[in-house]
Amino acid sequence: MRHLKAGRKLNRTSAHRKALMRNLATELLMRERIQTTIAKAKELRPVAERLITLGKRGTLHARRQALRVVKTKAAMANLFGPLAERYAERPGGYTRIVRIGPRLGDNAEVAVIELVDSPVTPRVAEQPSAGEKVKKRLAGLGKKKEPASPEAKPRRRGKKQSKS
Repeated sequence: MRHLKAGRKLNRTSAHRKALMRNLATELLMRERIQTTIAKAKELRPVAERLITLGKRGTLHARRQALRVVKTKAAMANLFGPLAERYAERPGGYTRIVRIGPRLGDNAEVAVIELVDSPVTPRVAEQPSAGEKVKKRLAGLGKKKEPASPEAKPRRRGKKQSKS
């Protein structure tokens, strides 16, 4: 039983999980909207919220704490600049998770995690659902191919036969 074992393992080692969260948090701070699985989005939310709170503090100690997670100077500048100003009056709840359906390749539940009050235009509604993608792909499978032209040589497979 997993009593008092908080957090998801995400089928990764602890170092891999830490690197994954650092990468996702950095990209979220840069792009303000990323698409990932629901489990990863739920694990990323507290990390991102904590970073934005550090950005609001703006102290040297807060910068050093944020540098332990954020990987790029551009993301740090964004965190302690525009994001800190945008969320200065907001007492938490800086992120939103929106489910967008199953992924086509492995049927994993996918979500968009985004910063609230983001000026980035939403694109979730424009994307076709997984069912529409499958229907479109299946519609293309029923089409008949044109026969090859008579001038085209047939491709040989295997060893070349000697002329004797």
